[in-house]
Amino acid sequence: MNRYFSNFIFSLLVAVFFASCKESFNKISKSSDYELKYTKAVEYYEKTNYTSAEALFEELIPVFKGTERSELVYYYYAYCHYYLTDYALAGFHFRTFVRTFPASAHAEECAFMNAYCYYLSSPKYSLDQSDTKNAIQEMQNFVNEYPQSSRIDTCNILVDKLRAKLERKEYEITKAYFFREDWKAAIPACENFLKDYGESPKSDEMQFLIVKSYYLLGKNSIEAKKVERLEKSMVNYLKFVDLYPKSKFINEAESIYKECNRILNEKPKLK
Repeated sequence: MNRYFSNFIFSLLVAVFFASCKESFNKISKSSDYELKYTKAVEYYEKTNYTSAEALFEELIPVFKGTERSELVYYYYAYCHYYLTDYALAGFHFRTFVRTFPASAHAEECAFMNAYCYYLSSPKYSLDQSDTKNAIQEMQNFVNEYPQSSRIDTCNILVDKLRAKLERKEYEITKAYFFREDWKAAIPACENFLKDYGESPKSDEMQFLIVKSYYLLGKNSIEAKKVERLEKSMVNYLKFVDLYPKSKFINEAESIYKECNRILNEKPKLK
């Protein structure tokens, strides 16, 4: 019984505390003492009560506009949205801060935070990657604007992670074409992957899939197109062997090459 009573008392005290906090916030919000509002907004911010801080800073933005306090109010306001994980809105306010206060000591920081918010908004690789591409562009914009920044290395690391996500997306799409037996679409998809991600660990697999796709496409083609496609498989095999002599796909690629050669040699070439 004592334990239940203690829990009841604790819950009651918590309820009273939060009710008191809400009453205090409402009283501050309705006050016309803007210095008090500013002091309390900073206090809320430092105590990580970003919801209350954001509400007060929002009220103070038009009040302090054109004053020395304006810059800091907006700086805190942008970070409130960031800590509340509303990255789209935070990024917007970081960008606005840079445009509004370009000479600020916080301008470079906010320019980076804008790009970082884009980075945080980038979804997992299986979803639409528009935000990922925007994040890469914003990171590049930051590097171009602040080439001497100490944050350049961080930008490069983040861009590498973003590009890896785009690479994974492109890889999965390309493999899907192949496994759907859409070899005609798989070939240009593999070629585009190699063009965009030539240094990828998956590049040998993509070159191999070109070899295999031309073989399967040729093997299942009408006679008028069979020779050309099988020959392209063989040409791409030679390229594959030259570029990736130690690839794990080398044995299968060699078997395909021999099979193409056998098919072509057992019937006369079409004119």
